[in-house]
Amino acid sequence: QKQLVESGGGLVQPGGSLRLSCAASGFSLDYYAVAWFRQAPGKEREGVLCITGSDTTAYYEDSVKGRFTISRDSAKNMVYLQMNSLKPEDTAVYYCAAGDWYYGDCRAGRAEYDYWGQGTQVTVSS
Repeated sequence: QKQLVESGGGLVQPGGSLRLSCAASGFSLDYYAVAWFRQAPGKEREGVLCITGSDTTAYYEDSVKGRFTISRDSAKNMVYLQMNSLKPEDTAVYYCAAGDWYYGDCRAGRAEYDYWGQGTQVTVSS
């Protein structure tokens, strides 16, 4: 079965850092677009940033530029989200998603992504 599992969420103070992991099983993330989405309480799930199969990064949200970095570790079949300078407004459940395409823009909508993890909670609070 093709599955994704997120981990690494938790409670962090404003200005702190956190790294989320997205582990794939049943397929190789190297040939997929991978995106991180987030959903804050009472809000719609929105794309944050993503990486193409050719390792090009794109941002859905300008607010995370310079603070969030997405990367892929092919040997471990994992994708990471490094979050620095965290703000309270970053508080949300974070989801990774994989789309079965290699080329092209990875900033696709929710319906275009094929596989989803269960989400991991990130809370930024003092």
